[in-house]
Amino acid sequence: MNPYGEEAPLVDLEQFRTWIIEEDENLLIVNKPGWFVCHPSKNGPMSSLVGVVREYTGADKLHLVARLDRETSGLIVFAKRPAVARKFQMAIQARIVDKSYLAIVEGEFSEMIHVDEPVARRKGGPVIVKSEVSYDRTSQTAVTDFFPIKSANGYTLCLVKPETGRKHQIRIHAEWLKHRIVGDKIYGPDETLYIDFIENGWTDRLEAALPIKRQALHCWRYVFNFPEGPKTFTAPLQPDMLEFFKQHMELEQEYVLQLLSSEDFKV
Repeated sequence: MNPYGEEAPLVDLEQFRTWIIEEDENLLIVNKPGWFVCHPSKNGPMSSLVGVVREYTGADKLHLVARLDRETSGLIVFAKRPAVARKFQMAIQARIVDKSYLAIVEGEFSEMIHVDEPVARRKGGPVIVKSEVSYDRTSQTAVTDFFPIKSANGYTLCLVKPETGRKHQIRIHAEWLKHRIVGDKIYGPDETLYIDFIENGWTDRLEAALPIKRQALHCWRYVFNFPEGPKTFTAPLQPDMLEFFKQHMELEQEYVLQLLSSEDFKV
């Protein structure tokens, strides 16, 4: 299986079971890899997360509480019943959910950066899905905090906490800061890399331009602050990001994992 080819890859149920973080009669929590789409594709049910989960559960209807971009890894929450889905989705709408991402960005910094800059779909340009910091009438409020964890060799591992939930928000704000998410094909060094990838899959041109095959962004933790008490889910980092630390930042994977699990790591 080539997850970075032109066609969406197929996943078997045994492979999918290794992605499951938690499951009960109400919820299915999955740690999605950074090469798999959420919504159904033309290649059948085993080529998307929703399709695979339907095959796994045997359910006709599933409730995806929140989705991720194809190349963002991490937490996906499925609700098995409409009432459960409504409870979790209303929590998101009411902003009683703390969302934390882990990202590897270009450049080094040592202090928290607070970004309160509106975003909107960009007008013009080769990639029509690209947005930007914008102040025109179509813009929407967007707020993101970047907390540096460890910097080395021109890169920074940071915890990212978005206060709002705009599409591509973290990636837009990272580009605006000039601390772009490593491996980002749209908001990275050359947006035409995205067109190349969509048309041809992973090419020699992308290999030369990007140090990792997808954007190094991972949905790490959700805390749903329900009145009856918090409900927390955490997704371990994916192997490709851990390998990046070793190859490009000279940080051992065990060190990074210990850092993230440390009692001192509280933001």
